Amino acid sequence: MIDKLIKNIQEKNAPIVVGLDPMMNYIPEHIQKAAFEEYGETLKGAAEAIWVYNKGIIDATYDLIPAVKPQIAMYEQFGIEGLIAFHKTCAYAKEKGLVVIGDIKRGDIGSTSTAYAVGHLGKVKVGSKAFAGFDEDFVTVNPYLGTDGVKPFVDVCKEENKGIFVLVKTSNPSSGEFQDKLVDGRPLYELVAEKVVEWGNECMGDTYSNVGCVVGATYPEMGKVLRKLMPKTYILVPGYGAQGGKAADLVHYFNEDGLGAIVNSSRGIIAAYKQDKYASFGEANYAEASRQAVVDMIADINGALGK
Repeated sequence: MIDKLIKNIQEKNAPIVVGLDPMMNYIPEHIQKAAFEEYGETLKGAAEAIWVYNKGIIDATYDLIPAVKPQIAMYEQFGIEGLIAFHKTCAYAKEKGLVVIGDIKRGDIGSTSTAYAVGHLGKVKVGSKAFAGFDEDFVTVNPYLGTDGVKPFVDVCKEENKGIFVLVKTSNPSSGEFQDKLVDGRPLYELVAEKVVEWGNECMGDTYSNVGCVVGATYPEMGKVLRKLMPKTYILVPGYGAQGGKAADLVHYFNEDGLGAIVNSSRGIIAAYKQDKYASFGEANYAEASRQAVVDMIADINGALGK
């Protein structure tokens, strides 16, 4: 699956991913109104509004971007109806040729970890048949429980040609409370990075591993070190834009081949029409505002990379 992601990135010259993390206050009034008229001010009505909103953004950007990253918590808060919207969003993005990175941050052990991996990346057996559940291409994984929590995902990835992104150094301000602690004189995130390489060696694509990692854009010096520790690991980079990460900070997340990293923007893209820069598009043209924000983000990052 990493080979497909790289192919998409190269064809579109766009090392970016759009985070589909919808909040109700992002969704234009006309979309909410139509959904509520059909289903009422209910969980189903909210889920319908989210789905229509997502579809508009995908339709406006799929020809420019290689991948989307829906954050499952934004859907789970609406219960089963929200998860249906999550599933519809993933399926529609794949229909449009996009790679889907399910931002689920799962991490458990044994049969529980296997069930998460099967539910999101693999196939579950029902009698004599097998069915894909959410069927993302990649998911994010929390490594806090060690190899016991990650290996079931790697096993499913090998079976299904799927991938994972393991949390190594996250973009949030308090990440250092644990991730930066010294263990035998080295920060914990470096030790996690070495395990990511070990897990990734079991699950290689042509040049990069199907086991990638997450390193936030808000810690560029750490990103520079981690890039060297994980030369064949693709880095998913959150924190660009709204969280303060700048394109110039991201150069060292990439390898000399111009590959090795994919940068995420969520509300900076999907709620672009709310920004002063794109306010002229208006609510009615929210998707066109998102498209322009994608164009600008690609130019910003490629400019920093000298492309």
